Amino acid sequence: MRIGLLISGMRPPREAVAVARDAERAGVADLWISEDYFERGAFTVATAVATGTDRARVGIGVVNPFTRHPLVTAMEFATLDELSGGRAVLGLGASNRVWIEDRCGIPFTAPLAAVREATAVIRAALAGERVTTAGRHFRTDARLSFPAARPDPPIHLGTKGRRGLRLAGEVADGVLLSLLAAPRYVRWARELTARPEPPETGAYVLAACAADAGRARAAVRRPLATYLGVHGRHDLTRVAGLPAELADGFRTAWLAGDPAEHLVTDALIDTFAVAGDPAQCWAGLDRLAAAGLDTAVLRDPGDPTITDLLALTAEYQREHRTDRSTS
Repeated sequence: MRIGLLISGMRPPREAVAVARDAERAGVADLWISEDYFERGAFTVATAVATGTDRARVGIGVVNPFTRHPLVTAMEFATLDELSGGRAVLGLGASNRVWIEDRCGIPFTAPLAAVREATAVIRAALAGERVTTAGRHFRTDARLSFPAARPDPPIHLGTKGRRGLRLAGEVADGVLLSLLAAPRYVRWARELTARPEPPETGAYVLAACAADAGRARAAVRRPLATYLGVHGRHDLTRVAGLPAELADGFRTAWLAGDPAEHLVTDALIDTFAVAGDPAQCWAGLDRLAAAGLDTAVLRDPGDPTITDLLALTAEYQREHRTDRSTS
């Protein structure tokens, strides 16, 4: 299993580059840049990270087809891939109604249909074609004015539900699962995306590692309660085995503005996160690998404890002889 790092969009770009360099030295194979509205822009930070590193893949994780036209995404991604020497990965997803419709005023209709159309437009543009379409969401008649560095770079879909996972199995090179992707959920997702040549399966992982296991596990309680509240009753939590009434409890508390940390048990930490001392963290990563996860993308905590995660990465990869290639 490869180890990646999701660099926090709260970090200033120069700091993000410094973290990326440290991560690459620690053996991190993938550097993913999120675009959470309205933090720092993913393409700009990814460009800075690409210029500051040499080997790691640089992933955009993820952008949506509503706030950027697919041809604009193709233009920006082709430029990033050219600059990085063919190390870029495009993560594409539907986003959500709150960001797109409530905050940006853009109709959030048939999001998976929009992702399907956008994927086709982007692939055609990167292949050098003139893209002439008249779909439900996009009408296009244009082509890139420069040749892409690669005509078929990898496109991964960031998705969580069964319909989105099935779409990823149809049209994507990989799938990027959300935080809270428990081992049982990873297996379920791989079944839904199954095909003769299965897509690469990666997941964002809530992680904290320290010699003091109690401190590390305490560090994930609030974010875990928050994300469980955001999702509530969802395939992500249901498949993992979270009881419906407990999912409701997390959801109610989150909606009230007070994530229910007191409901986070040690069992929930071991189900939905990788946290504790190095032995506990290795065991958590091994559970994900055994479930079929190809890449565990550790969430950057956005603070100095990132050094503990990078130390874990270096030790884990030395112990497991993880493939660090960028292919």
